[in-house]
Order: sequence, then structure tokens, then C-alpha cells
Amino acid sequence: MTRHARNCTAGAVYTYNEKKRDAAESGYGTNAKRLGKDSVKSFDCCSLTLQPCRNPVVTKDGYLFDKEAILQYIITKKNEYSRKLKEYERLRRIEENEVTQEANQKQLARMEKFVNAERPTTTPAHKPNTTLFKSTKLDDKPSTSSAASASSTSSISNMTNGHETKLPSFWLPSECPNAGVAKAQPPDPTIYCPVSQKPLKVKDLIDVKFTLLKDGDNKRSLIAKEARYMCPITHDVLSNAVPCAVLRPTGDVVTMECVEKLIRKDMIHPLTDRKLKEKDIIPLQRGGTGYSFTNDNLQAKEQRPMLQV
Repeated sequence: MTRHARNCTAGAVYTYNEKKRDAAESGYGTNAKRLGKDSVKSFDCCSLTLQPCRNPVVTKDGYLFDKEAILQYIITKKNEYSRKLKEYERLRRIEENEVTQEANQKQLARMEKFVNAERPTTTPAHKPNTTLFKSTKLDDKPSTSSAASASSTSSISNMTNGHETKLPSFWLPSECPNAGVAKAQPPDPTIYCPVSQKPLKVKDLIDVKFTLLKDGDNKRSLIAKEARYMCPITHDVLSNAVPCAVLRPTGDVVTMECVEKLIRKDMIHPLTDRKLKEKDIIPLQRGGTGYSFTNDNLQAKEQRPMLQV
């Protein structure tokens, strides 16, 4: 690869930095950026408000929420479901009325057809039967009006049959001849977790209890401190770099090291001496550390218009 000078523009190599600079100036293309630890929430922050939790609760999957925020989210989803259910019932009533009207029209059409079939067709004796003559004459030379009407009814153009003033947007799906109103679909009553997208219920929320760190600093507020909580058993400082778990019976937050070395041996709660099960140990999902070993996805992308040649 050839070397570039600072103002060299005659080289045959288009470097990565030049490409990034031109893409930023042009406003086209996709921007990708690696997220750092300042771009993600802390382990003790709510997944909705991204602020430290006042009344923390955790789901069965280990996602932490503020109780007020998650209950407000559930209420909003329930109100949205009620609104969609009313709209669905209204559309169902409209569909039922349309089906009833169509059935009545078909019934009337069958009745008229039956009555016309039973009506006698007799010709008076004093009038000559000129039907055959007229039909043959019409067959020999059809009139202009009948030909025009026949051509208009059999035409496939979208500018005839009263469609002259309508915009011929034949490329739109809604303008197709066979396009109809979509059938109403019943709304889904299930409320999903905003992070894991799994079913969420209020009874599945577990209260979490953090143990305050005893550092003797009473001048600064709790939010201003970087190290706020500790493990109640080992007194280790909790942070995004320390894997944690929630014990379901009491809601205490302990380190995974404490779980592996102390709790899993006898499956007994160290603070209450209660027997624990495997489902009582809920790994707490961490916010992010900026390292790929801890987080699955650290790439942020911004979709911008593409420059087509």
C-alpha cells in the first residue's frame, strides 16, 4: 500500500479515515459506533427510566425496574388493550351488519328470480309478433348506443364506468379491484416485558432489597456515590463489573461468587436459614461495562439515506 501525504489527492488508495470523513460530510450511509460504559445504565437503575430505583422490583428473568414505572407501564398496556378491544368489537358489528345485508340482498334476488320465472309470457292476439323481426334486424346492424354501452361495460380500462375523476393509482394495493377491507383481528391481552419481550404479570414481580454500603460518608447523597451497595454476606461492593443475583424469598442482592461458593453447597439462605430451590436464585441482569465479555451487543448503528448510483 502506498503512503499518503497530508494533502495527497492523486493516490490510488482510498483509506478508511478518508472514507469515514467523506461519509460524515455527505450525510449518507450507516454510522456505526461502539458503546462504552457511559452509554448504558448501571446495575441498580430501572430499565425503563434509567434512573436509580426507589422501590426496586425484579422479574423472573432478572431485569430490574422501579415499581412505580413498571406498574404505570402495565396500566398503560391494559388501557391500550381495552381501547383496541372496543375498536375490535365495533368492527365486528360492522362486519356482521354487512354480512346480514348481503344475505338479505341475495334472498331478495332469489325471490325476484322465482317470481319472474313463474310469471306467464303471452302475446295478445290482435298484435303481430314482431319480436323475431326486431331481433334479426338488430342482429344485422347493432345501434351505436347499444354498442357503446356494451363496450363500456366490457372495458377493462380504469378510466371508464364512472372512474374518470378518480386518480388511477393502480400500483397501490388499496386501489386493486380485488382489494377489500381487512378483517378485524382480536387484540392480544398479554402484557410483555419491555426488555425481554416475555409475558409479564404483576404477581411475578419480586421486591428487591439492596444493602447500603457502610463507608461512613454521610455528606454526599446516595445517588452521587459511585459505590452505593454491598453484598450482605461477603460485604463486597456491588457494581456492573460484579455479577449479582437476587434471592427470591427475601429479595437480598448477593454476588454470584457468594452463590457459587456458599449458597449452592447446601441450598440454604445464609441470613434466614431457609431452604432454597434453584428457581429462588435469579441472576440480576447488568446494565453494561463496555466489554464484549459481559455484554452481547455493544454496537450502535444509525440508519441514514443511501446514495444510489
